[in-house]
Order: sequence, then C-alpha cells, then structure tokens
Amino acid sequence: MKPRHKRIALILGGLAILGMVATLVLNAFQSNLVFFFSPTQVAAGEAPKGKSFRIGGMVREGSLQRLPDGISMRFVVTDTDQDMPVVYKGILPDLFREGKGVVAQGRIGDDGVFAATEVLAKHDENYMPPEAAKAVGDAHERAAANRAAAEAATRTIRP
Repeated sequence: MKPRHKRIALILGGLAILGMVATLVLNAFQSNLVFFFSPTQVAAGEAPKGKSFRIGGMVREGSLQRLPDGISMRFVVTDTDQDMPVVYKGILPDLFREGKGVVAQGRIGDDGVFAATEVLAKHDENYMPPEAAKAVGDAHERAAANRAAAEAATRTIRP
C-alpha cells in the first residue's frame, strides 16, 4: 500500500471513530435532558407523555400528607393558576416546607398524579428556582389581567 493510501485510510478511520464518539455523546445527552414545566403548562398538555420532566412552583399550604406506607408523601405544587398533585416516595429535603418553592422531577401517571423521583427544595429564605419564579410570575400576571378585564366589563355594564 502506498503512503498516500495509508494516510487516507488513517484519516477515514479517525473520522469514523470521531463520528461514533459524537453520536454516543449526543445520545447520552439527549437521554439525560429533562425539561421544566409549570402546573399550568402540564394542565394545557404541553408536558411530554411517558417521559421524565420537572415541575415547579410553590407547595400549597395544607396539602402535605404522609401516605399509609409511612415513607410516601403527597402534596400539591401550584403556580397560583393551576395545581398539580405530586406523590414522592422517600425522604424529603430538610428545607421542604408548605408555601415554599419546590422543583420535582418525575412522570405523570395514568391517574394524573405526578410521581416524583426527586424533589429539590429552596436554599435560603429568598431562593426560588428561576423556572418556578417565572411560572408563578406568569400566573400572577394572567390573574391580574383577568381581574382587570372583569373590572372593565363590570364598569361598562353599570349605568
């Protein structure tokens, strides 16, 4: 084999190996990619069916309850516009509290309950995950717009 042919074969072999490595890395990245959704987006059907994703918002006051098995907890995540029931089997983070920000990762079951495999709580008094803060802010803006529209409608009806 001529040196020129050896060089071409070496370059083609290197490109093939590089392509396989890139494919494996991108495949691993794609399978570990997890998207965030608010309860409103989940209720609108934007969340993937049968795939893992994250849901975030505030833990609704009075919604935290221990299930009969003793290690599972049930609570409601809300963005003040929509609520999403969540079940988590395991020990909740120490900073997990009702009325505070939370992000849970898992899937929605056939019964419409979000089965969490991981629960993340706030870090300090002022912390809320950016995605959860945006979801809550968007819900507040929608609620304010709805109130303003309702007030404008009642003003136009009154004589």
